[in-house]
Amino acid sequence: METYSSTDAKREFGEVLTKSQRGPVRVTRNGKPIAVVLSNVDYEEMKLRALRAELIRGQNSPVMKNWNTDEFLARARKRVSGR
Repeated sequence: METYSSTDAKREFGEVLTKSQRGPVRVTRNGKPIAVVLSNVDYEEMKLRALRAELIRGQNSPVMKNWNTDEFLARARKRVSGR
């Protein structure tokens, strides 16, 4: 993962955004990590993975017994992608 100081990230913001399209970019302040810049695609995929993990965790609960997880995830993906 590429790393920028907060000063460099501010000065080279366009470059940070471009590099974030290829992978996460860490931003540090005083040598400590404070943020990670992600592409929107990576962010949406991260949200879907978190949703999937929550669904898997809860699929054995009585509330979830009548839900089709695959169908729900397909609808969630469609909703997130705006299609």
